[in-house]
Amino acid sequence: MEHVSVEEVKHIAKLSKLSFTEEETLKIAKEFEAILTHFKTIDNLDLEDVNLNEYDEVNTEFRKDIPQIFEDKKKLMQNVKNLRDGGIQVPKIIE
Repeated sequence: MEHVSVEEVKHIAKLSKLSFTEEETLKIAKEFEAILTHFKTIDNLDLEDVNLNEYDEVNTEFRKDIPQIFEDKKKLMQNVKNLRDGGIQVPKIIE
C-alpha cells in the first residue's frame, strides 16, 4: 500500500483551502492510500491485447441541455454563506 502522510493531506487541504479535524485528516490519508493502491493495481494489469478504440462508442448519448428557469431562489441559496446584492459573495483568491 502506498503511504500518504498526514502532512501531505494537510498540504493538499491547504492548497484546496479546506480544513479538517485531526480525525478527518487521518481518515482522508487512509482513503488516499486506498485510491493509490487501486491505481497501482490498474498499472500492473496487462492491457496489451485490449483495443481501447472499440470503447469509443459507449455512452455517447447525453441528455439534451435545455435551459430552464429555477423559481425557488430561497432553496437555491440555502447553503450560501455570504450573499451580496442578490449574488453569491466568494472569498478573494487572487492577490
